[in-house]
Amino acid sequence: MVLAVPFFGSRTWGGRSHLRLPPRFRPGLPLLKRHRQLQRASGPLTKKAVIAAASAAALLIFSPAAYAQCGGASWYGPGFNGKVAASGQIFDQNAMTAAHRTLPFGTKVEVTDQTTGRSVEVTINDRGPYHGKRIIDLSKGAAAALGFQNRGVTSVCIAQK
Repeated sequence: MVLAVPFFGSRTWGGRSHLRLPPRFRPGLPLLKRHRQLQRASGPLTKKAVIAAASAAALLIFSPAAYAQCGGASWYGPGFNGKVAASGQIFDQNAMTAAHRTLPFGTKVEVTDQTTGRSVEVTINDRGPYHGKRIIDLSKGAAAALGFQNRGVTSVCIAQK
């Protein structure tokens, strides 16, 4: 009795050559080629599907709150006042500015304190916070306007203006 051992390449396995298999079953093809083959096999997108996708994207891009996030917030200022922020501006602890990890510099966001209900509009001019799960670092002036300067941290929601 002879046992068949699977080999890749031109060896046969079960009486069939791997080189004669359809391209999507060839084990040596890169994943990108397989992905393209599957895309072609599924057919082109219909006009209706393209219009629906474009409409959904336009609604997300042009909506007033194109960006919204909730999480922790802290404030900073005294040790950084007068120094250069990541945007290149001189940091003013009493200005209505904030630090965010990913939003572009100059972006205006509305920050709403979840505990007090107060809200303030700030401009992103620095990077941070780099502590835990906090989503934004506010300047001392913005923290005072929201009323959490004495607490140090609070829960907020931010929305892009």
